[in-house]
Amino acid sequence: MTNSVLTNASALIALQNLNSTNQKLAMTQNRVNTGLKVQGAKDNAATWAIAQSQRADTGALEAVKTSMNRATSLADVSLAAGAQISDLLIELRQKATSAADPSASTATRKAYDDEFQALLISLQSYANNATFDGENILDGTSTTALDFLANVNASETITVNRQDMTRAGLGLATTNFTAPATAFNLLTPDNATNALNQVIAALDTASANLAELGAQAKQVEKHNIFVGKLMDSLETGIGNLVDADMAKESARLQALQVQQQLGAQALSIANQAPQIILSLFKG
Repeated sequence: MTNSVLTNASALIALQNLNSTNQKLAMTQNRVNTGLKVQGAKDNAATWAIAQSQRADTGALEAVKTSMNRATSLADVSLAAGAQISDLLIELRQKATSAADPSASTATRKAYDDEFQALLISLQSYANNATFDGENILDGTSTTALDFLANVNASETITVNRQDMTRAGLGLATTNFTAPATAFNLLTPDNATNALNQVIAALDTASANLAELGAQAKQVEKHNIFVGKLMDSLETGIGNLVDADMAKESARLQALQVQQQLGAQALSIANQAPQIILSLFKG
């Protein structure tokens, strides 16, 4: 190679190598700092586009999970209230059975009837207050089923049907009976027997309602678990695409730092070459 004081080819090559090392070092430091090997389309357009699409699905699944969580909470509140109503119906049956005893006195029937009427009020109260996020599926105010998001395209839903667990819905409203022969009280043996039959029918209705609601709640729970697992899988997939291998990047960082130091020394040595030419002219 021709030596020249005008063009120092060795220094130029050393400078190019040092610049290349600095670029690699900056990239590696950025990966270490952010934890990402693909931060934008410039790093890897295809990979970044795929990751963005998966991030969009993950965001949509967050909305699905929120909807499923709302369905779960509403179902749990309704099932809890429904279980209490079912327990009250068992107590109502006990009172009606006791009052239907032909040997019971008028005073005894009156005592049973007082408890019976109080339990009916509680039953209605439980149905009226089984509310979550402003929604009640037990109070009989609507017959329209509730649909909850099930997929990211909002094209599939999971339905939770309303179950009327009020006195009227269970056939226990006072207006369902004609006084005095079938008045809804326990003050006479005939009334007590009639009330008992209605409570037995109400128990069957309540059990059927709760069985349907329980099955739908189970469906919501299983789908919610599926959505959670799907979100975890997508997150892992995105990580596989864009996350940096920190162990490798750490090792690469140390190697590049050594290369940078060596490159700086090589450039320094190359820059000293013209000084050698100058020494040739000294006598």
